[in-house]
Amino acid sequence: MHVRRITINEYNEHQRIDLRERQGDRVLTIIIGQFEAISIDRRIKKLPTPRPLTHDLIVKTIQQMGGVLEAVEITDLQDQTYYAVLRISLQEKKLQIDCRPSDAIAVAVTANAPIYVQEHVLQKSQEA
Repeated sequence: MHVRRITINEYNEHQRIDLRERQGDRVLTIIIGQFEAISIDRRIKKLPTPRPLTHDLIVKTIQQMGGVLEAVEITDLQDQTYYAVLRISLQEKKLQIDCRPSDAIAVAVTANAPIYVQEHVLQKSQEA
């Protein structure tokens, strides 16, 4: 998946991000917070920040510890709430760190890592 569009509404705390299949037509829309939307938007537009933001900190921490962010994955949809994990390789370990999808997407965009969505999540989202 890739970020297709971010809709930022200054008058609403809930923002919208659309992920689209790289080789397909399905779109996954997730409502996210304003901070995460702005962070993702800044990364996509390659706008500099005077100091590292939270998502920069996460990526730099992974790297400084010798890890690699392999991918982020949206793993589930329950009661209109999406779930995600960061997939990190650290030496010989494979870690899955639970996180909000908005943070996962922001970290993926910051680290230029792939974004995956499990098939059952795409199917559930299309039914809703």
